[in-house]
Amino acid sequence: MNAPSKIPASSKLIAGATGDWEIVIGLEIHAQVTSEAKLFSGSSTGFGASPNSHVSLVDAAMPGMLPVLNHECVRQAIRTGLGVKAQINLTSTFDRKNYFYPDLPQGYQISQYKSPIVGEGVVIVDMGEGEQISVGIERIHLEQDAGKSIHDQDPRLSFVDLNRSGVALMEIVSKPDMRSSDEAKAYVTKLRTILRYIGSCDGDMDKGNLRADVNVSVRKPGAPFGTRCEIKNVNSIRFIGQAIETEARRQIEILEDGGAIDQETRLFDPVKGETRAMRSKEEAHDYRYFPDPDLLPLVVEQSEVDELAAGLPELPDDKKARFIRDYGVTPYDAMVLTLERESADFFEQVAKRGDPKTAANWVINELFGRLNKDGTPITESPVSAAQLGGLVKLVADGTISGKIAKDLFEILWTEGGDPRELVESRGLKQVTDTGAIEKVVDEVIAANPDKVEQAKAKPTLAGWFVGQVMKASGGKANPQAVNDILKRKLGI
Repeated sequence: MNAPSKIPASSKLIAGATGDWEIVIGLEIHAQVTSEAKLFSGSSTGFGASPNSHVSLVDAAMPGMLPVLNHECVRQAIRTGLGVKAQINLTSTFDRKNYFYPDLPQGYQISQYKSPIVGEGVVIVDMGEGEQISVGIERIHLEQDAGKSIHDQDPRLSFVDLNRSGVALMEIVSKPDMRSSDEAKAYVTKLRTILRYIGSCDGDMDKGNLRADVNVSVRKPGAPFGTRCEIKNVNSIRFIGQAIETEARRQIEILEDGGAIDQETRLFDPVKGETRAMRSKEEAHDYRYFPDPDLLPLVVEQSEVDELAAGLPELPDDKKARFIRDYGVTPYDAMVLTLERESADFFEQVAKRGDPKTAANWVINELFGRLNKDGTPITESPVSAAQLGGLVKLVADGTISGKIAKDLFEILWTEGGDPRELVESRGLKQVTDTGAIEKVVDEVIAANPDKVEQAKAKPTLAGWFVGQVMKASGGKANPQAVNDILKRKLGI
């Protein structure tokens, strides 16, 4: 729920012994396609099944088995491309990427090398305080996921689980447009939001459904790009930031000592806070790409692309602009409210029942704060949109004060119920009777003659009296009425 803060341009540079250095970052995001079946077989993609229970003969690479393309995965890739304003290629091809690993039964991965289904696009990323950056999308292609090697079940043996083998992935390749770890984290957050809005990937990094290969290089400001290293399979946004900072400093130390950076693939160890070499970085020719002879070129009709475009939901940037325009919320609040589709929907339901700005304040500060504290997703919120909307309406019409509203929110969170009925049954109504309020004010003034003289000399001390009156009334007195009566009584 938290939004990124603005990063001043100067803070993007890292100070070294020989001067400032600039980080250059590009990301390859592997997003598991939301689909019931795998990319080239009918096996289930369900998470958490017992090992090797979702494996067809195709997934296990049995002799003679032929891949059959799951067209829903194609449609999801097109939706994603449209969501990042990218070129949709009506003709694309599948290639074999050859390498050997125990959890890759075929000895190759079916991917898209020369002709991906999605071409160049862009993601607009909010960095806070009105600053935005544009991160270019180089391409999005479909490919198979590999299986999973398990090394911690036996001291002498490794095991292989092929449930994930053949699951459809979208590899979303950015251009090297990011210059700080904060920009990279904000980009991944925004991209995940877009994928979730569209429904093409659930973005669950804990399950490995979204992970990143992070390409990092450093250079002196204005110099040509340096040699990059790729950090593989980083599975949390926080770790992406840590990996970038760690790797950049490692490269700077080497360069300032007169060394050279080797292009290689590395792993990030979050426990030790270091990256370590995994293997020398392969180039395309190392994989001996060639067109997959079992798959014809993929041809998509423009009419299908148009149909998918028409069926897209309102995307985050459009929703944010509408919230600012129609509800009058600040750009920052609109950004926070639209980070998740469910959060945006919740807010709109609350806003329809009361003042939108007040609704935004309650959703962001009270509801999101409590959900984050308890680790509860908004879809499981104990307080419904109707209940929170009812609370906001009671505040707006003066039935309850802000302080009582917070007490009422706690009751709704722990016990539930109808907000208006709770106010009536528990005597929580705001006291607007000026005679009753005046009586409490008189009592507080009479009990504190020394403070009265101080307040006359220093009017800002009237706030102390307001607090005492509100306390004496159990928070039920109308704050504006208290202020007005106090000013009159104190002669300030």
